Order: sequence, then C-alpha cells, then structure tokens
Amino acid sequence: MRLREMRLILASGSPRRTELLHTAGLQHEVIVSGADEDVEETDPCALVEKLSARKAEEVYRRIEAAPEGYRIGMNGEYVVIGADTVVALDGRILGKPLDEEDAAAMLRMLSGRPHHVCTGVTLHGRIHGREKKYTFSEESTVHVDVLSEEEILSYIATGEPMDKAGSYGIQGAFSKFVTRIEGDYSNIVGLPVSGVYRALKSFCGS
Repeated sequence: MRLREMRLILASGSPRRTELLHTAGLQHEVIVSGADEDVEETDPCALVEKLSARKAEEVYRRIEAAPEGYRIGMNGEYVVIGADTVVALDGRILGKPLDEEDAAAMLRMLSGRPHHVCTGVTLHGRIHGREKKYTFSEESTVHVDVLSEEEILSYIATGEPMDKAGSYGIQGAFSKFVTRIEGDYSNIVGLPVSGVYRALKSFCGS
C-alpha cells in the first residue's frame, strides 16, 4: 500500500508534533498513548527509542483490541507513530521542569553551551495483514548564547518552559537565544519530519 493511502495515527498529544506532520502534508489522527514512561536508561537516544516504542505499542494494542468494525474502517492497514524527545547536556538528561526554580536551574546549565536533543521514533502498525515495527532516533546539537539572570527569569515568566524538555521551546521565544543548530531543526521541535517520512515510505513499501 502506498503511503498516501495509509492511515497514520500519532500516539502523542503534542500540538508541535501534530503541526509538524500537517505542515509536511502527512494527514493523521491522534490517539494519545497511556504507556508507562518510567524507564531505567541513562543513554539519551536509547531512552527515547525505548519510550517511543512503548508509546506506539500501547496505542497499537488498543487498536487491535478494538471492535472489528473500527479496524475494517481502516482497511486493516495503519501505522502508529510514537515519539519521545529529550535534551541532554554532557550526557545528563534534562526532562521537563518540576517548577520554575527547576526551569531556571536548567536554563543556567544550558547558558553559553552547546547541548544535544535526541528524538526517538517508532512506527508500529499492520501492513499487508501483519504486525510490523521499526524504531530509530535522531540527534541534533543546539548552541545557546550566554543568558543573563534577567533573561532567564523573563523567559520563565512567559510560561513557555514549563511543559518542555530542557525547559525551552526552540520554536518560541527562546529562539532569540539560539546562536546555531547542527542537524534537523524539526527534530529539536519534537519530531524529525524528514526522517519520519523516509521511514514511512520504507515501512509502508511505497
């Protein structure tokens, strides 16, 4: 089945990931994963690969357990896209901040230094009547300017850092502090769109 005929399901409630897929012309529906995200893993890219696989599989299993009519409505062919993104500095994983104080501490660590953003992606679906899955990750490097305490507190006051890994969103107000990036910009936002598209073409056999 060709990719344009495939039903795509994003296992994430992230509006940023949805926007990235829509901008790329990849129409999809959203079924938010309820997978357990407690994983003992210290390597950033290994962590996000495991989490993306858990998210995709949880949604896949729910679809497979759904009434037959639902799956028939999908022509029996679909792909669940699971994704997870982390920020890492010197190998230390920086998740979403617990509070404003935690966000400020992370931003002070990122100030004036390059760090890495890794996104894991898993495709898990039913192709030609058979279960199929594939996981990969991409890494990008972000260089941040030196931040003054006033800039850090002002940025936190926007509320933007509070639901984002590493306490910032590159597509928002934080963009003025980014001096250079290496790698895929969309990967930093939360989904490596080009990598996802290439993987989908191979996965769906188009």
